[in-house]
Amino acid sequence: MNDTRIILEAGPEGAPVLFERPRELVSASTPAGALVALARLEQARAAGHWVAGYAAYELGFALEPALAPLWEPGAPLLHFGIFDGPQDASAALAQMPGQAARVTAVTPLWTRERYGEAFHEIKDMLAAGDLYQVNLTMPVEALFEGSPEALWSALRAYQPVGHGAFAQIGGEVILSRSPELFFRLDAAGRVEVAPMKGTAPRGATPAEDDALRDALVADEKNRAENVMIVDLMRNDLSRLARPGSVKVPELLKVERYATVHQMVSHVVAELDFSPTILELLRAIFPCGSITGAPKIAAMKAIHRLERWRRGVYCGGLGWMAPDGAAEFNVAIRTLTVTGAGRAVLGVGGGIVQDSSCDAEYEEALWKARFLTGLMQQG
Repeated sequence: MNDTRIILEAGPEGAPVLFERPRELVSASTPAGALVALARLEQARAAGHWVAGYAAYELGFALEPALAPLWEPGAPLLHFGIFDGPQDASAALAQMPGQAARVTAVTPLWTRERYGEAFHEIKDMLAAGDLYQVNLTMPVEALFEGSPEALWSALRAYQPVGHGAFAQIGGEVILSRSPELFFRLDAAGRVEVAPMKGTAPRGATPAEDDALRDALVADEKNRAENVMIVDLMRNDLSRLARPGSVKVPELLKVERYATVHQMVSHVVAELDFSPTILELLRAIFPCGSITGAPKIAAMKAIHRLERWRRGVYCGGLGWMAPDGAAEFNVAIRTLTVTGAGRAVLGVGGGIVQDSSCDAEYEEALWKARFLTGLMQQG
């Protein structure tokens, strides 16, 4: 427990915060255990404590009865610490070694043929009208030199994002360079989500970069993908929101990151009550941007076709405060360290009726460029 250390770049005041020296660690590896754990976290918040950690993608199986048969024994569904409060992370970030890590290999663990088989099964389901979009992902292994802390620090310098996280908790080490906000809930009951759907690579020159961005803005396929997920998340929020309060203040904005352009929309809602952790997650978890639509049907298809445990990837890392405020990322661009110099992550994207297998496979590989850039630098 003494080695627990969580750095979240989007803290309560918008600046990076550090959580360490937990009063207690709370984890669960079964659906029943997850419900008990969430109740314990809620009890801790009510007693004036803070909570920080992660929820794995598969926690969704414990929260939705229709998905309960998909759960399989294995890794934790959640892992959180109970803390007295966050600290300023400036000193901890300054002490992290920034030049002592290098990525030596990034290898997809699926062949292109394996990806194609899953892709074409999804296209058949889309053609039949069973689904509108499925977020298909595949595992990738990364080999690196240096400590996990050094790797995260190097990635942080190379790929600045708003929702990065470093988590060492319960024997696990998680390195997240996520640009995506899952949800931000304030103490007054205003909640915001910011789904990302639609990706394009960065250009080699300013002119090419602008052209790629403009093409993404105009691309009907990517726009349709994004709007589908906005509608899904509006529906998720409506389970908790005051009637008529769900709004979309920003639709189809394109943001630039070091290696990709991302299309982002923002959805907000007002709540008349402070939801418990269980109520909040049961309504919106996991984020629709990494499932597809309809959410439950898409998650069933993902489970059947992917056959790998996403774990923290596509779940969320974040914090919850005693006053009801909370903020979590969508754990994309996120590695779980699996051994000395080894880590696994996932990459993928949304498949819709007019998707191309080759284009979707290449887009998935673009999303690993935040790692391959460190190979080029090394």
